[in-house]
Amino acid sequence: MIGRRSGPDYGPRKEHGLFEDQLADFETIRDDFASLDDWEDRYRYVIELGHTLEPLSEAAHNEINKVRGCVSQVWLEREDRTRVGGQTILHYRGDSDSHIVRGLIALAVALFSDRAPEQILAVDALGAFRTLGLEQHLTPQHSNGVRAMIERIRADAAAA
Repeated sequence: MIGRRSGPDYGPRKEHGLFEDQLADFETIRDDFASLDDWEDRYRYVIELGHTLEPLSEAAHNEINKVRGCVSQVWLEREDRTRVGGQTILHYRGDSDSHIVRGLIALAVALFSDRAPEQILAVDALGAFRTLGLEQHLTPQHSNGVRAMIERIRADAAAA
């Protein structure tokens, strides 16, 4: 189901040669979401996205990477990488003890990972999540968790 479309202009981006082949980019996710008829299918899709996350090492499941403000256990690990030409980009890996939250992490990773700090800060993340219609379908606890992840990533970008 993930990255179902094919062709030269569709499917996951491979611009950075990292893990985009495993995780659909946000535009593809948005398009896939729009093609699903009901919220049960969309929830399954979000859970499926969580299975595409790049593995997070056991050592990275630590207090430094733990995201505060989430009811579930959430870890986000940031790795600074350098693009050809010297530009720094922030690469993220994440994990959770909840399947749906792993999917929400995958959405955040698709939106933010492998971008320059200034690109991350320019993203209207809540607006992007709103385009998926998640706002009215997530529990208040999950909505708070999404905001906590976004705030953490934005804080990383501001500090980079």
